[in-house]
Amino acid sequence: MFTFSLNHIAISVKDVEQSMRFYKKVLSLEEIKNTASNSKTRWLSLTDKKQIHLIPRPELEVVTNKAVHFALATPNLDLIIKHLNSLNIAYSDWKDTPNKDYVRNDGMQQIYFQDPDDYWIEINNAGY
Repeated sequence: MFTFSLNHIAISVKDVEQSMRFYKKVLSLEEIKNTASNSKTRWLSLTDKKQIHLIPRPELEVVTNKAVHFALATPNLDLIIKHLNSLNIAYSDWKDTPNKDYVRNDGMQQIYFQDPDDYWIEINNAGY
């Protein structure tokens, strides 16, 4: 049997600077050094050992749907919702109801919103 842990999430973005501003402002992530290469790929820290890598692909058209997303958990979903509202960032529940959270059958709450390249991000309160 294999054992795994998440190391990083890598996404292709049209404008690295715009995406960096978004992830820093919206999720309060900090940039860390790209230790892999001297490329224009930029890294953000999710935790001390997990990252998001923003890979520049200016010509790429991202086509995705809500089922293709990454999820982050927080102990204070209400604070995130207030923050999104203060930034005028639209969010919805799983069924696309604007400005509404979704409560799963197991009681976990979640919201969804999109980054500048239309990637879906889920924020939930799993484990809290």
